[in-house]
Amino acid sequence: MALRGPAALGPGSRRPLDEAVAGAEGREAPALLAAGGAPEDDEQDDGRGQGLLRWDGFSAWLHCVCVVGFDLELGQAVEVIYPQHSKLTDKEKTNICYLSFPDSNSGCLGDTQFCFRFRQSSGRRVSLHCLLDQFDKDLPVYLKKDPAYFYGYVYFRQVRDKTLKRGYFQKSLVLISKLPYIHFFHTVLKQIAPEYFEKSEPYLEAACNDVDRWPAPVPGKTLHLPIMGVVMKVRIPTCHDKPGTTQIVQLTQQADTNISVILPTVHEVDIFRCFCPVFLHSQMLWELVLLGEPLVVMAPSPSESSETVLALVNCISPLKYFSDFRPYFTIHDSEFKEYTTRTQAPPSVILGVTNPFFAKTLQHWPHIIRIGDLKPTGEIPKQVKVKKLKNLKTLDSKPGVYTSYKPYLNRDEEIIKQLQKERYVASLMPLQKSISPWKSPPQLRQFLPEEFMKTLEKTGPQLTSRIKGDWIGLYRHFLKSPNFDGWFKTRRKEMTQKLEALHLEALCEEDLLLWIQKHTEVETVDLVLKLKNKLLQADREHLPVKPDTMEKLRTHIDAIILALPEDLQGILLKTGMT
Repeated sequence: MALRGPAALGPGSRRPLDEAVAGAEGREAPALLAAGGAPEDDEQDDGRGQGLLRWDGFSAWLHCVCVVGFDLELGQAVEVIYPQHSKLTDKEKTNICYLSFPDSNSGCLGDTQFCFRFRQSSGRRVSLHCLLDQFDKDLPVYLKKDPAYFYGYVYFRQVRDKTLKRGYFQKSLVLISKLPYIHFFHTVLKQIAPEYFEKSEPYLEAACNDVDRWPAPVPGKTLHLPIMGVVMKVRIPTCHDKPGTTQIVQLTQQADTNISVILPTVHEVDIFRCFCPVFLHSQMLWELVLLGEPLVVMAPSPSESSETVLALVNCISPLKYFSDFRPYFTIHDSEFKEYTTRTQAPPSVILGVTNPFFAKTLQHWPHIIRIGDLKPTGEIPKQVKVKKLKNLKTLDSKPGVYTSYKPYLNRDEEIIKQLQKERYVASLMPLQKSISPWKSPPQLRQFLPEEFMKTLEKTGPQLTSRIKGDWIGLYRHFLKSPNFDGWFKTRRKEMTQKLEALHLEALCEEDLLLWIQKHTEVETVDLVLKLKNKLLQADREHLPVKPDTMEKLRTHIDAIILALPEDLQGILLKTGMT
């Protein structure tokens, strides 16, 4: 369940991927011990489809699995990459090395789980029509993959071992994926990591083979995913789910005797546990995230850091947070200089850090949250205070929210409210009666910020919300933020596609055979070519057309072609499939 802000800011062939995200691997750096290998091209048929290449199923869920260990001479090093043919550049491997271990000051003994996010190296070739893109169209906007970033899901173990020179066993099992399914991949690691540390590589290979046999990550379907003797039952949300609800997977009436783990969510973190220390200020934090303000979370360990950053990003759901965010960020990160420079204003980004060095390096940032150890769910910790930034001078500063930000809205104790629907943006959509099958689809009206601000006087949330404050100021600030820009571009694309779909449906209702009787052969051929292009566009852009619309249009095209002379029929039948 996502913590929701009070404002009315938003409405609601399996062929991947080994080649789809393939990039040139650079020269091996001395500290990177991973071996490469040729891909296994053998085909397999395990009931999911004919001619499925080995590792296609795996690639729909994961890019690769890495094992990161500690070498006394080289430091952190990638020891294993699986499957062996997986492509990672030297820069990506270096980022994975440093992000997979807690900072030395964290003192994480035992087992620790956390998440990181890092920028994909430039120069990778990405297929525009790969398998994950097909699934992406049915996902909520906040779960769509970002082609420029990878997620890393870490299970780190540090235990005393007198047989080792350093006196400690230190190793991380890391899942690298494009999918932001935080809870799901943490659950997978809980199932496989402890035994991997005991049984090593053969166990990891067997686990990866299990993943390769999983069904595709199709949104809206209940999936049964076996992994090393355990079957997980999950459902990935769809964009059609009602905002603010979670479609919890339930046991069927017949006993699911093979189901060992049922996941109520694939992506959400325990947002209330993360926000407990700052709950009294959650509305202010919601505003800061909504407006894309630079924000740093200083935490005692990567677990607290990553959970809190992910909770912040999640708190404006169903809006997507369009700026960059790093659940765990280190001084070795390739973007360290870019994000800590004092020569320009801090960027719109949320950083989660644990190294005390950042208390000094990021002292110029406008909003900093310092948190202590997160308490187990149900325990209410002492609430931290809002403090002036000038008080954040020492590395041992007390927990608190350090900012000079003055919230636009007054605090309401009952902050968890449903987002209202956005009225103005919907009004940019032309009326359906203005759609003619014989004209191009009408254009959306231009978004005019000042016109929108005028509508708030009569329809704004200040009229119905119990939360009082400067709603107009909040909206003005929000309209300039990357989150509004990203949301509006997504909404505009959805409305444009809806107009195209309505135009297609209008064409299907016309008597096209009657039309061609009144027009020349040249005009009829032009119509057929345009209709074929419409079909291709609808398929390529996944237009939201009714199920029978495409079939009706194909029938129309076939009928028109058959009404033409035979020589033209032959030519038109060769210009693409109908």
